[in-house]
Amino acid sequence: MKRILPLLLCLFVTLGVRAQLPKVYDETIDPLTQIDQAVAQAAASGKHVVCQVGGNWCPWCLRLADFVKRDTAVAHVIADNYVYIHVNYPTKATPEPLLKRLGNPGRFGYPVLVVLDGKGRVIHIQDSSFLEEGKGYDPKKVLRFLKLWTPAAYAPGQNEGKSCCTGK
Repeated sequence: MKRILPLLLCLFVTLGVRAQLPKVYDETIDPLTQIDQAVAQAAASGKHVVCQVGGNWCPWCLRLADFVKRDTAVAHVIADNYVYIHVNYPTKATPEPLLKRLGNPGRFGYPVLVVLDGKGRVIHIQDSSFLEEGKGYDPKKVLRFLKLWTPAAYAPGQNEGKSCCTGK
């Protein structure tokens, strides 16, 4: 009995934490259609698309979604530069067309962030573990990632010959 009690307590705490975060991945929509719609919206507004690939089954995916929504600086950079979507990765079947469309991002684990340009081309795949800090996400790391892949920062040819650190 003494062994079971700590296990039950741990289970209830884990379930309680997961229950507090809302589900953000729509499991009923076709992810390829979702991506195409986001790309069209991004092209019309001069933005890029960030696909947060994961699922409601993934605690880190839900943490990242919550962080992105709650951190005002991050939310501001996203609103100005991106169409941000949550692309559901089903656990029951491997969605080959989705993986191919996004450049096989699952090799980095979940959540994984895929940046698409306004034409729908994959321009970057971000392993989200590099953005973590403790049991959450580091605002400085997330902001740095987002700022490096804005349409202005990524404009092909615009930054050639400049130092990565000074802009000169």
